[in-house]
Amino acid sequence: LASEMGLSQALISTYEQRKVLNDDVIEHFAKALNVAPELIKELEEDPVTVIIENNTFEKGSGAAYYNVINNNPDPVDRLIELSNEKTALYERILELEKEKNALLEKLLRNEK
Repeated sequence: LASEMGLSQALISTYEQRKVLNDDVIEHFAKALNVAPELIKELEEDPVTVIIENNTFEKGSGAAYYNVINNNPDPVDRLIELSNEKTALYERILELEKEKNALLEKLLRNEK
């Protein structure tokens, strides 16, 4: 990163230890990382909460990236929802089978 920005590693380290960076420095880092400055400004203290798989972000794409992360549904809730849908489908199939059997019985009675 230091060589990409044309700075020394020591200067990068001092920037890392600061709590607040001015906008010019943030823009310089964003340009070197090929990300939107807003993405850097919105980063949280805990680096585990941010996962960047590649550096293909474009201007304005940081917000969409965060929406993807924050809108993950609870897997257990999703499993319960899918189970309920499956049960409803089986109940509907059972109803249709009963209707089909009733029609077949009616046809058999009419043939006799």
